[in-house]
Amino acid sequence: MEKELIIQSSAEDVKIALLQDRELLELNTEKSDSNYAVGDIYLGRVKRTMPGLNAAFVDIGYEKDAFLHYLDLGPQVKSLLKYAKIHKNQKNHTSDLKGFNLESDISKSGKIGDVLKKNQYIAVQVVKEPISSKGPRVSSDISLAGRYVVMVPFTNVVTISKRVKTTAEKKRLVNLVESIKPANFGVIIRTAAEEKGVAEIHKDILDLKEKWDKFTAALHDATPRDKVLGEINRTSSIIRDLLNDDFTKITIDNEALFEEVKNYIKEIAPTKEKIVRRYENSTPIFDALGVNKQIKGLFGKTVNLPNGSYLVIEHTEALHVIDVNSGNRANNTGSQEENAFKVNMDAAKEIVRQLRLRDMGGIIVIDFIDMRSADNKKKLFNILKEEMANERAKHTILPPTKFGLVQITRQRVRPEMNIITAEVCPACEGSGKIKASILLVDEIATNLDYIIKNQNQKEITLFVHPYVEAYLKKGMPSVQWKWFFKYKKWVKLKSNPNFTMTEYRFFKSLDEEITL
Repeated sequence: MEKELIIQSSAEDVKIALLQDRELLELNTEKSDSNYAVGDIYLGRVKRTMPGLNAAFVDIGYEKDAFLHYLDLGPQVKSLLKYAKIHKNQKNHTSDLKGFNLESDISKSGKIGDVLKKNQYIAVQVVKEPISSKGPRVSSDISLAGRYVVMVPFTNVVTISKRVKTTAEKKRLVNLVESIKPANFGVIIRTAAEEKGVAEIHKDILDLKEKWDKFTAALHDATPRDKVLGEINRTSSIIRDLLNDDFTKITIDNEALFEEVKNYIKEIAPTKEKIVRRYENSTPIFDALGVNKQIKGLFGKTVNLPNGSYLVIEHTEALHVIDVNSGNRANNTGSQEENAFKVNMDAAKEIVRQLRLRDMGGIIVIDFIDMRSADNKKKLFNILKEEMANERAKHTILPPTKFGLVQITRQRVRPEMNIITAEVCPACEGSGKIKASILLVDEIATNLDYIIKNQNQKEITLFVHPYVEAYLKKGMPSVQWKWFFKYKKWVKLKSNPNFTMTEYRFFKSLDEEITL
């Protein structure tokens, strides 16, 4: 399994594509104005409390107030409020928490009005970026994320990732961290810390302690709405969270960003510095490396699967619905149950990829093809759990219902992306939309493969728009010649100027069309 990052930079934003075995797995966009990103800490002012929601709305400078629920205050919120008050009033107050008297934790079943009042100042951290018509979601349970650990002030608890499996390694890491962590700082040990030595983890803790020092220094002079501490950019945060031995390449088309990423990797993982490469071709990097083609094919309403089946993905205000269809090329050699099981298994893997790629959050309902076998239903449920095991977002999967529906809830943290997968039709001047032309030749090739292998047609003539005919005949070997080498069969090409750009038809003879 190989992973690579492809980064395309422009004046408006930076697009980051994460590929696994050359398949697009995640797409991120970071705007030039990167305020209100996850991890940013602001000094907010409570605009109003909502007892019915047990929450407060906090002004942090965004056009819509940030939402702060009681459960997101964090058990140590009283210690945070006390510390912030002392630090703003005392100019030379130290950022070291050693000797700081912690306040008692708040009750999990308490009320927002018992902790916060209108116009009160409070430091909050963005945990969910603004999405659609909603403002940011924030928390006062502040944490500082590093490569190997996450530090949480005003507590002394040390916990460890559940993905660290061996008991001996868990014990070693906990003992190591407890011996070097600063007083009154809790630590969450990340999976990346597994098998790492004391020097690497200690350096990570020292870097996070330095970030805390910057936070406290900025807090003294901060006024409401100020960003007190910014998270690193999305590119670096993705590298920090995902970089491991599976990463083989990071390709960047911007010189300044290339140097920044190279220096960051040199700092956190010196042995990986050589995987950062500068892209200098005139062709846009996403086009040259096939990322745009994958985006066009994966973000539409219909997603085709290699075996001829397909998914239909609908987004509504309340939930997301995914319908699994076998298509017209399902394998007819086995029983209906076997075919349904095979299609469902392939669909399950693609669905998990789609959830991450589109960052689908909330309730997701999946309508798999009906299966009678309880054993097959169990296997399908297990493959979903296995595929979701490496998912970073919090999620819950329920077993298939009596009607074959699977329900998933998934946390969403990235802002909404609107990927346009249709182009204005040149034949109707914008009155309708067609499938993106970047996918046309692939679609023709797929249908041709089906005609030759499954219908055993001896003579095939393909009618297309003149521009498409010219493209298929261009080069040596051309697409037409590649088909001949592959199938040992010559496919005749004819142009029809009355066709729209993406219209095509297969014929046995000049008057008998081949139906798919």
